Amino acid sequence: MKYRFLGHCTDPLSAIGIGGMAMTNIYGSADAAIVVNTIHAAMDAGVNFIDTSDAYAGGKNEEMLAKALTGRRQNAFIATKFGNLGGSANGRPEYVIEACERSLKRLQTDVIDLYFQHRVDADVPIEDTVGAMSRLVEQGKVRWLGLSEAGPETIRRAHGTHPVAALQTEYSLWTRFVEDSYLPLIRELGIGFIAYSPLGRGMLTGTITGAHSLAEGDRRHDHPRFQAENITANVALVAPLRDIAATKNVTPSQLALAWLLAQGDDILPIPGTKNKSHMLENIAASMINLSASEVAEIGAAINPDLVSGTRYPEKQLGGLGI
Repeated sequence: MKYRFLGHCTDPLSAIGIGGMAMTNIYGSADAAIVVNTIHAAMDAGVNFIDTSDAYAGGKNEEMLAKALTGRRQNAFIATKFGNLGGSANGRPEYVIEACERSLKRLQTDVIDLYFQHRVDADVPIEDTVGAMSRLVEQGKVRWLGLSEAGPETIRRAHGTHPVAALQTEYSLWTRFVEDSYLPLIRELGIGFIAYSPLGRGMLTGTITGAHSLAEGDRRHDHPRFQAENITANVALVAPLRDIAATKNVTPSQLALAWLLAQGDDILPIPGTKNKSHMLENIAASMINLSASEVAEIGAAINPDLVSGTRYPEKQLGGLGI
């Protein structure tokens, strides 16, 4: 495993982390014992960055992670989030403190390594929210601060209130809006980047061939890009990735992750999977070295402007980029 650093965070972090959201019943059913085994296998392979949120399965994701980290906490860098209430956000200072205390209890730990505001609350000045988060740092309950899906102006104002170590936002071969203004900004400010859904919520793995590929109850059925009117076109759009991967004797997932890692040493993708073999496959992508011409070839293979459907359902789009 290769390691990299996020912003002013001094801990070396695995170049590929674990995205916890998929490890509970969001993309179909999840068996806790299998998930714990998958996390252990990843950590044995050198992964130390593990991302979760109090919004994932109503806090059960944090509780599951606590079980997986029994006797292993010292080898894990835990990132969790607060403030995403499913259609609304809460950034009130008093709520920040309450949410942190609950997460600490569920995670069975004394300190959260990286604490994110999951969604920005448009009704609360970011200075107030980050001010409360900074007090958690002063109290030793949180080590570093992060923002998730925040807009450029908010990022700058937050960083002026207290140093922000990382921004977490969706980024992959088929979702590249961050390249125009977000990446230049965080590099100006010295902030690291956590790329969630780096495999396009599974679309870049080459295993999705239509809506029938998703289990009943899978949350992606609600996402426009995976609905009947769009999914067929999107499967065809990303097909070239599978062809390029075959010529390089790697999987589409590995190629997509290697491309993302090549976008900068300050980028850390967090693919999520319940499957141990898929997890180890993803981790192996950190050892793939791509030439500049290969990076360009892969990037040109998928035109993100031609993706059919928005990346979130309509009711959630308003809470992004605030």
